[in-house]
Amino acid sequence: MRNDSRLSRMLHVLLHMARHDGPMTSEAIAAMLKTNPVVVRRTMAGLRDAGYVRSDKGHGGGWIITCDLERISLLDIHRAVGGPKIFAIGNEPSSPGCAIEQLVNEALEDALRDAETLLIKRLGAISLAELSRGLETRHVAAH
Repeated sequence: MRNDSRLSRMLHVLLHMARHDGPMTSEAIAAMLKTNPVVVRRTMAGLRDAGYVRSDKGHGGGWIITCDLERISLLDIHRAVGGPKIFAIGNEPSSPGCAIEQLVNEALEDALRDAETLLIKRLGAISLAELSRGLETRHVAAH
């Protein structure tokens, strides 16, 4: 099963955009991500609809961040790009009258609910600005 990488890819793009002076074209972003500009535009549309970016057409146009990085969390971006359900693991209610199946499904549901709650809380607590500051710290340390 292939991982859904939209969140990590769009975080990557947004951090590059935050450091870039001026708009970034879909073509430039696509080259960076080694994908097609159409895929970039489709994914960026969710960020645009959420009010995090805008696109300007024509010469000198491209994608521009329109949000305060302090106010946008990783969870916000996950939701804006139409990220999948946090966990794809689930149970199979094929024999609802079976006590063993009931026990297994309850244990899985409890564990997954707890894990999802924790992950959502953590993603909601990390802002884009925090990631950007982490990048600055790494950049300074490398030089």
